[in-house]
Amino acid sequence: MQGRDGMRATDGDRQTVADRLRVAVDEGRLSLAEYDERLQRAYGARTYGELDAVLADLPGARVGEVAVPDRGLPAVPGPGEGRRSATAAWLVALWEPYLKVVGIVVAVWAVTGVLAGELLYFWPGWVAGPWGAVLLVRTVGGLASGEPRRRAAKRDRRRRARAAKRDRRRQARAVQREHRRRELTD
Repeated sequence: MQGRDGMRATDGDRQTVADRLRVAVDEGRLSLAEYDERLQRAYGARTYGELDAVLADLPGARVGEVAVPDRGLPAVPGPGEGRRSATAAWLVALWEPYLKVVGIVVAVWAVTGVLAGELLYFWPGWVAGPWGAVLLVRTVGGLASGEPRRRAAKRDRRRRARAAKRDRRRQARAVQREHRRRELTD
């Protein structure tokens, strides 16, 4: 094989084919037995040509060329996409506990001041100041080193692994149902 068909496929390409096969079963294009056989071929495939052969009679583009509709899973942002949302999510995760705690201690200080009838020493500064300084250093360092993108990529890998595990379980249950159905009809 030469060209693209002879190139090695990645685990992501095999997962893309598995997702397409799952969609084909959901749409009624494949029986469970065909799905099982093709899924085994897809996970055993080494090249794009072998993966394309698994999808040859199904509508859609070849593997690696066009994204697959991903029924229920959010789209994975490509390079340069989604960075603002990943950064915003990271910043919220980093600063939200601080803001909640500081809000609570300031509220406690304000209530005690009102109940005392005088302006009290601003002790929440001892909570907010040092913790805020640490978070500020962590924020600047994290943004400079690209931590939000790494964390988003790690979260995406975990999400994909869970989806693959869920698909393998569904496939196993479907194969078991098919075997039971065959046993009952025999």
